[in-house]
Amino acid sequence: MTQVTALVPPDGQTNGRLVRREASASPERAAGRRRRRRIAETVLGFGAPVVLFVVWQVAATSGAVNPLFFPPPTKVWDAALELIESGELFKHLWVSLTRVLIGCGMGVVTGVAAGVALGASRWIRATLEPLLSALYTVPKLAVFPLLLLIFGLTDTALNVAIGMTVFFFMWVSTMTAFLAVSPGHREVAQSFDAGPWQTFRHVMFPAALPQMFIGLRMSVSVAVLMMVGVEFTQANQGIGYLTWYSWTLFQAPRMYVGIVAVALMGLLLSNIVKWVSLLVLPWARVEIEGGDRNLL
Repeated sequence: MTQVTALVPPDGQTNGRLVRREASASPERAAGRRRRRRIAETVLGFGAPVVLFVVWQVAATSGAVNPLFFPPPTKVWDAALELIESGELFKHLWVSLTRVLIGCGMGVVTGVAAGVALGASRWIRATLEPLLSALYTVPKLAVFPLLLLIFGLTDTALNVAIGMTVFFFMWVSTMTAFLAVSPGHREVAQSFDAGPWQTFRHVMFPAALPQMFIGLRMSVSVAVLMMVGVEFTQANQGIGYLTWYSWTLFQAPRMYVGIVAVALMGLLLSNIVKWVSLLVLPWARVEIEGGDRNLL
């Protein structure tokens, strides 16, 4: 229900204008506004890339940019069809997706465990936080040669490198989420004589979940970035390898296919995490101007 109230001058003089108006919007009208807003947001979301590709096509075909470096989207599309028909694109995508999922699994499990431990215990936080903070600033690609020495030229080194990147993002977001839980939540649990495990299960963990899902969305995106980096450095399969190898052969259309594929992979994984968050945390929403907006 929406209430609209106009401001009244202190002297009460309105000069014939409307002073106060209260209107109750019907549920049908509110639903219509939400539906129109969602349609407008969808059009804008899909329209921006379309405009970009149209400008790119016009610039490349008119000679405004060098087509050797910026081939028109039509040529990129033809290269994509060739890679799809040969099965090469899906082979590289599957390899890269497998690395991202394995690395994310390793990083999420260890990162959440570390975040919970440091967020719940002051002594563990005082012991490990300085060390982890120092390691967090080290570029993970700088550590990748060490992983190659330890694990050899195998996928294990690539997966561990991705997992290390995800670990630090999940550790920071989880620890921060637990530290941000309001003391009032703990006091309510104590008033019901809840034990440590009950407080953690029914109060601390649910309160920290929204922030943890935000960290998970960031971790998935960073995992895709790290995957591309390690495949640039040491790989003979994967979408990052396809992009880098196409660059070395100066096959610009195939290179752009790899770039677009990486972007779509990251978008898909991020939206999957967001969709899961809506299923797990339906209460993490807020009514803004008569419409539901996801906080995650």
